[in-house]
Amino acid sequence: MKYLKPTFGILVFTILVFAVTSCKNETKKVDVKEVIVNKAETKNENIQNYSVGSQIPNKLVCMVNNEYMGKPQIAVPVNGKTYYGCCQMCVGTLNNDETARVGIDPFSNKKVDKTEAYIVLMKEGGEVNYFESKENYLNYKKKS
Repeated sequence: MKYLKPTFGILVFTILVFAVTSCKNETKKVDVKEVIVNKAETKNENIQNYSVGSQIPNKLVCMVNNEYMGKPQIAVPVNGKTYYGCCQMCVGTLNNDETARVGIDPFSNKKVDKTEAYIVLMKEGGEVNYFESKENYLNYKKKS
C-alpha cells in the first residue's frame, strides 16, 4: 500500500506533463490585427438579421453544410478563391473535394462556383441555395 502512493503520484505527474507539452505543440502565432478585424466583423455581422429570401454574404455560410451560420466562418483559400467552412473538417473537405466548392443553381440546374454565387437563405433553419445570379433567384421565386 505504501508503494502505491508514489507510483500514483508519478503517473499523475507524467499525464500532466504530457498534456501540457502536447498543448504547447498545437499553439499558433496569431496576428493581433487579424483578431481585431475578425472581432469587428463578427460584431457588425451579428447586428444584421437575415430572413428567408435574403442574400447572405459568403463569409457567413458554411459551404460544406450549405448553411447560414450567423457569424464569420473559417476562410479557406483554394486556387485563388476564398471558400468558407465552419470547422477543420470542412476546411479539409473544401481543400480536397472539388464537389464541395460547387453548388447547383435550382433555377437553371447549372453548376455554380460557391464563391461566385448569389447565396440566398431558403429556410429558417439556415439552409442556403446557390444561384448564378440575382435574376435566377427572382425567377426561381416566381416559379415556386
